[in-house]
Amino acid sequence: MTRPFEGVKILDFTQVLAGPYASYQLALLGADVIKVERREGEDMRRTPLSREWAERGLAPAFQAINGNKRSLTLDLQKPEAIAIVKKLAETVDVVMENFRPGVMDKLGIGYEALSAINPKLIYCAVSGFGQTGPDRLRPGYDGKMQALSGIMAITGHPETGPTRAGFAVCDVLSGATAAFGVSSALYQRDRTGKGQLIDVSMLEATMAFLSGQIADWSVAGHRQTLSGNQAVSRRTTANLFKCGDGHILLAVNNEKQYRALMSTLGREDTLSDPRFADWFSRNENEGALRAIIEEALAARPAREWETILEDAGAPCASIWKVEEVIDHPQIKARGAIQELDTPYGRLRFAGSGFKLAHGGGKLDRMAPELGADTDAVLGELGFDAAEIAALRAREIV
Repeated sequence: MTRPFEGVKILDFTQVLAGPYASYQLALLGADVIKVERREGEDMRRTPLSREWAERGLAPAFQAINGNKRSLTLDLQKPEAIAIVKKLAETVDVVMENFRPGVMDKLGIGYEALSAINPKLIYCAVSGFGQTGPDRLRPGYDGKMQALSGIMAITGHPETGPTRAGFAVCDVLSGATAAFGVSSALYQRDRTGKGQLIDVSMLEATMAFLSGQIADWSVAGHRQTLSGNQAVSRRTTANLFKCGDGHILLAVNNEKQYRALMSTLGREDTLSDPRFADWFSRNENEGALRAIIEEALAARPAREWETILEDAGAPCASIWKVEEVIDHPQIKARGAIQELDTPYGRLRFAGSGFKLAHGGGKLDRMAPELGADTDAVLGELGFDAAEIAALRAREIV
């Protein structure tokens, strides 16, 4: 079955997380992504989580977002390597990079130079602050963006202060935005025949996902505060509660769900209690309502309550660890975790977050060994074996 981006060729200079996450999404959907790395490989190949995998140059974090890609090594400080990039630019549909603004221009392979070679080229640049503005040359890191964007101002508890999310949320949001931008530009090119520059700012991409919080202030003048585990609905029963063996997250957000919760907990008496007559009074008496709920929840462990309450119509979830959720019956039923047979055994990875009726995302092969496809890519450009050997001897590739 043909996938959406089969036939699309991407020359990918991105590294670390935001950019590679973007090109990974396109690779899952069929794009031929040629990952360009320096001769020693990018740093993500050797993150210190596992010495065994780092020594192979295939750290788990690298593998997670580089499957389905091909690896080409080039020393971009050498004119011969730049000539190879320009030759490749004639044949590709998309160039992606996440250097600071101006770096690719100094190398002679920025948007202006490459679009002159290939006017239909789509060039996606991901950076911390975008290609323009007073902060454009400042570095962009996930933690920095979490602090700057407003995320950390609403994440955490008043008594302990701001905290960052437990994963690189700004990196992956920026990557998803970049993949959407490339998809949009490819669709537009089909109608106009024109390539273009896509300028992705990590800060702006993150803020786009905070649209509700921004409107709360810009429209209603509401100032966001640290909200702990409270849902954005501000419903008292949409929060984290203690139970028999830990915690459970209740997502009880409407009257029907509230009645189901209190009835299932055996506290129908609260339904006529004036302290809890509506959401305003429940918020005003949050401490008392919480005590009632947690006293009832203490009778059973979280996983039991998860089943009981969900079946009763009171949405909730116990706290699942990553190593647990990848084997969740729902995840298994949908084949959401991609499995691959590799030289290192059978490995599992996250794939696309959506399914298509036909031609959806699929992980065909694991992340490439460093430079594994250099000879093949150069061969496609017309270099013969002797020429490739000469380039390697001169440490150009």
